[in-house]
Amino acid sequence: MKEMMVGSVAPVGGVGRWGAAPPQELLERMKDYGQEGAFALWDELSPEDRDLLVRDIESLDLSRIDRIIRRSMGSQGYVAPAEPVPESSVSRVEERSPEDKERWWKKGLRAISEGRLAVVLLAGGQGTRLGSSDPKGCFSIGLPSGKSLFQLQAERILCIQKLAAQSSDSPRNTLPIHWYIMTSPFTDDVTRKFFESRKYFGLEADQVTFFQQGTLPCVSDDGRFIMETPYKVAKAPDGNGGVYAALKSKKLLDDMSSRGVKYVDCYGVDNVLVRVADPTFLGYFIEKGVSSAAKVVRKAYPQENVGVFVQRGRGGPLSVVEYSEMDAAMTTEINQSTGRLRYCWSNVCLHMFSLEFLNQVANSLEKDSVYHLAQKKIPSIHGYTMGLKLEQFIFDAFNYSPSTTLFEVLREEEFAPVKNANGSAYDTPDSAKLMLLRLHSRWVVAAGGFLTHSVPLYMTGVEVSPLSSYAGENLEAICRGRTFHAPSEISF
Repeated sequence: MKEMMVGSVAPVGGVGRWGAAPPQELLERMKDYGQEGAFALWDELSPEDRDLLVRDIESLDLSRIDRIIRRSMGSQGYVAPAEPVPESSVSRVEERSPEDKERWWKKGLRAISEGRLAVVLLAGGQGTRLGSSDPKGCFSIGLPSGKSLFQLQAERILCIQKLAAQSSDSPRNTLPIHWYIMTSPFTDDVTRKFFESRKYFGLEADQVTFFQQGTLPCVSDDGRFIMETPYKVAKAPDGNGGVYAALKSKKLLDDMSSRGVKYVDCYGVDNVLVRVADPTFLGYFIEKGVSSAAKVVRKAYPQENVGVFVQRGRGGPLSVVEYSEMDAAMTTEINQSTGRLRYCWSNVCLHMFSLEFLNQVANSLEKDSVYHLAQKKIPSIHGYTMGLKLEQFIFDAFNYSPSTTLFEVLREEEFAPVKNANGSAYDTPDSAKLMLLRLHSRWVVAAGGFLTHSVPLYMTGVEVSPLSSYAGENLEAICRGRTFHAPSEISF
């Protein structure tokens, strides 16, 4: 911070409200935490800017932030070695009978109809890599319908509510699914207005709750605050794992409990094929009686840039190892009995938790206060400078779970991420669109429909509205014996 120190210069417009020096009590507190460098340019500031700086620092929970910085920077302790996930902890696609799937589907729909499932959407990210400053959920990937990611997900919730009501003994008493949408300071206002201007895509306004994830100061390698301007500390969102602290601090876990919620479906916004509030996954979760579960897909190839689930020591909890933390041997190691990768279960941010466990993990994460340190370019008074962002990840919860099970799904049915702009090698709007069109085309053909197309079918397909079918069910009446021209949307 020494480079920020400057000589005394009389501020424009007099000393103002705070006098020639920062408020003494606040300065002493900052000294206690080694952060007095935030006042280094005080003498150069106008009275208005001094007021902004004081208010900015007063808005920070300094004792909490200090604890997070100290524990995160000093947490390079022992980590139990990674072991492959035990076979008994994974439900594989090929092991499921039609009877299993029907039983889980019905069990899940019943719980949904009784209001026992809430859905949490992680939607704090902007579409920067997609060439858009809007929230990712506002993005349209170019489907025939032109629907945004938010609209596709809202309509899947509407469809599941309808299916739950139809399966219930008392359809009129079926409760709506409450949707909690986590935004960030950069996406909150635009997201709210996007929903309002589109009348919540057919959902009731009071079944959607928006809440912001927290932010934390960006720090230098020695833990000092980086100043974005002379009167503002540089801050960044606290990672998608900030959802736990946000749900707790905003009393939304209590809100869920008051609504009778027992289970929480949690997912990321940028998956075009996400099965929001999936009854099959919920029914499986309830039947297993575990605290947490995750949908997983098999790694496509050893070098795929995805985190994988591991077991931390024999008999330890399941957790996620990021791709960057895996050495070449671990990445390519083969299970000799199956001929497949030993570390093959990819984390795709499709999670299910019990509400009881979410309360426990929110408390435990806050108590431990260990965050991941990410080296990033931080905007500062010296231009962009390298510094540290403090983040928690959604999968940090699994380290605290007494029981976790993994539920394999097929990539081509449930995982089409939208992360990079068209023209990139993978995870683009075009690649995700094609996955959806191909999947829905298979649904239509399986339901007895026919397709015509003016370009090769592997390059196109049809889109089935989520309002017509959630996962390919109930399409025979719409499709049997009919011909549809690709690309187009089928909506009834």
